[in-house]
Amino acid sequence: EALYLTKFADSVTIVHRRSELTASKIQRDKAFNHSKIDFIWNAEIVEFKGETRLESVVLKHLADGKLEDKKIDGVFVAIGHRPNTQLFTGQLEMDSHGYLKSHDDTLTNVDGVFVSGDVSDFRYRQAITAAGSGCRAAVDAEKFLAHGLEH
Repeated sequence: EALYLTKFADSVTIVHRRSELTASKIQRDKAFNHSKIDFIWNAEIVEFKGETRLESVVLKHLADGKLEDKKIDGVFVAIGHRPNTQLFTGQLEMDSHGYLKSHDDTLTNVDGVFVSGDVSDFRYRQAITAAGSGCRAAVDAEKFLAHGLEH
């Protein structure tokens, strides 16, 4: 994400909770060698500040707990690989990692509710996979609306 953002920003700062990246060696090397990318290690954003627009974030340095106000123009949040599925807890079947379970590719345990992309794909979690499965879910939803689709 940081490499892509360098196309639009003068600089990109990665705030990372650990002291090293878990990305592939090729991606790490590209990020480390990119002139527009800087790193803040062992820290996390704990607050977003601004009156009418985002003006700064408060960083918490994990080693000592110290807080730092860092002026910024924007934030892109990309935190690990935990799916954002809490909204569906108790409504849709999930696996032990919080990913939505699908039956016959995109069907869920609820008639008329389809699943696609990163929230159902523990193995690949990639944008192209999400786009492809989104298309499959759209086709299945269209069939469901036109003819009904059995689980």
